[in-house]
Amino acid sequence: MHFYNLLSLLVAVRFVVAGTFTWDKNTFYIDGKAYQIAGGQIDPQRVPRAYWAQRLQMAKSMGLNTIFSYLYWQDIEPHQGQFDFTDTNDVAAWFEEVNKAGMKAILRPGPYVCAERDWGGMPGWLSQISGMKHRSNNQPFLDATNAYLAKVGAQVQPLLITNGGPILMVQIENEYGWAGSDHTYTSNLANILKTNFPNMKLYTNDAANAGALRAGQVSGALAVFDGTDSRGGVNVLRSTITDSSSIGPAMNGEYWVRWFDNWGARNNHNTYDGDNNGMQGRADEIDWLLSNSHHFSIFMFHGGTSFDFGAGSGDTTPRTPFTTSYDYGAALDETGRPSQIYNYFRNAIAKHVSNIPAVPSTPSLTSVSDFNLSPVLGMFDNLTSTPRTSSSPLVMEATGQVFGYILYESIATGTSSGKLQPGNGAARDRVIVSVNGQKKGVIDSIYRNPATVNLNLNKGDKLWLLVENLGRADNGFSDQTKGIAGDVMVGGTKITGWNHYNFPLDNVPTAATSGGGTVTVPSNSPPVWYRGTFKTSNSGMAADTFLQLPGGIKGVVFVNGYNLGRYWTIGPQQELFVPGAYLKQDADNIVSVLELEPGTAGRVARGVAKRTWKNNADPDCNGCS
Repeated sequence: MHFYNLLSLLVAVRFVVAGTFTWDKNTFYIDGKAYQIAGGQIDPQRVPRAYWAQRLQMAKSMGLNTIFSYLYWQDIEPHQGQFDFTDTNDVAAWFEEVNKAGMKAILRPGPYVCAERDWGGMPGWLSQISGMKHRSNNQPFLDATNAYLAKVGAQVQPLLITNGGPILMVQIENEYGWAGSDHTYTSNLANILKTNFPNMKLYTNDAANAGALRAGQVSGALAVFDGTDSRGGVNVLRSTITDSSSIGPAMNGEYWVRWFDNWGARNNHNTYDGDNNGMQGRADEIDWLLSNSHHFSIFMFHGGTSFDFGAGSGDTTPRTPFTTSYDYGAALDETGRPSQIYNYFRNAIAKHVSNIPAVPSTPSLTSVSDFNLSPVLGMFDNLTSTPRTSSSPLVMEATGQVFGYILYESIATGTSSGKLQPGNGAARDRVIVSVNGQKKGVIDSIYRNPATVNLNLNKGDKLWLLVENLGRADNGFSDQTKGIAGDVMVGGTKITGWNHYNFPLDNVPTAATSGGGTVTVPSNSPPVWYRGTFKTSNSGMAADTFLQLPGGIKGVVFVNGYNLGRYWTIGPQQELFVPGAYLKQDADNIVSVLELEPGTAGRVARGVAKRTWKNNADPDCNGCS
């Protein structure tokens, strides 16, 4: 071949240069060059896709060089065998953005990730597979996991470092050492990852105590620790892990900034804002890690938002559901703007890293004047005439539903009176009780002793139990089915003959978006959809705002069809983040609000540029504790 033909061929063909990621006891190496991981966690599925690049640039401008990311299986495979890699689930696009930003990545795909997500990121439909035992050496679980990870692996193959991409390592499970010590299970998971992410380095991440590290360690995978005590973590890691194939650089794989928020009238918001000593202490630990050639990931660098129904709950009795905001005291707040601790971290990192980019400016949030919310549709106005029926109630998942609300309806065939018991044990999770369309009370499992609802039913009375899934436990092995499990009792009478109506709220009802007529809202009404519109002259981040709903008790909000998540008057979260990326400039933006306890007063909404964290008394806590 002539020289000029060979040269033309080389120019025409895009060669992908394989990379290497290796380590010795203290140092990571990329293509043979030492690399100190200064990382931070951003989960793409909690961030509007239009803002991905901005969030990454803010990470780079704080001095970070590596992005750690969980993937949420529940979003990628919402129904078994149905995979969705669009919008924020486009994991390949996410890691391409990381690459464009000139950063590296660590992939944390699960199957279990915790992350304060519903069931730790696992899909609720797993509970309906025969013989399923999750997070275990259980063939149905391993088969489902392999099907999911095979799809993820196919998406990100070009983004692995072995193919010239930014992804350096893949994590096995997450903090398994807290949950169990079945090394056969974690070894089988490692084999699944090796098949679907070929030639990639694997690692485990466990709590900074000897028991958890031993239980979670997998031969051949690097062991790392997490928590707030990095000095202690390094020591216990070095003294505990003796398998040479799991020994490498000391890394705090989750250096926790603060802590998450739970809904509750007595639960405060966790933040470092205003706590100068606390912020300096956190920054000093980053300085110590870098000074001693250790490695870290700040959890969370940017938490973002649990849009839709993604927020989970603690595995406790009573329930401890997590707020919609996943701010987590992060360096980059929920809206993508630097919090006070951002500069503390940046100053600490700048002692060790030269040429950190300047911090890009971010526009101020905007305000939106009061706009009316009109009642346009009763939640139960258009119930199907062919509901699923059974003698006893079916759990939500048995009806094919995972998130949202489910209505149980029974027509009394005789008289009964006494305390209502909606199934076995605690409610799953919050039950609004109505008889003949009139609200009678709320049974809420966030309380150890929920309010008591006593009923007097006569023949022909229509009993409605609207059950809300407040979030599956993010780390538990207990039964995570939702809805009603077991028989419904009124006094000593078992209520039989149930109709089931599903409200997963994958989409907003047409009447709640299209406008038109209004409906009357009587006292003690069942839930009602409200609709309103507003305009903004801004676009993108300059249009970001916080939605306030004065007088709202509890519900969920959609803006232009995007589910912003739950609101609840008890706090500590009082507003919902509205990304400007979801808004239309100089046009009507449609706000659809499902208010579970509407009352009779007129309703307005507004956008505010500064949010308020506070608590209010729970209007439904009648005698609860």
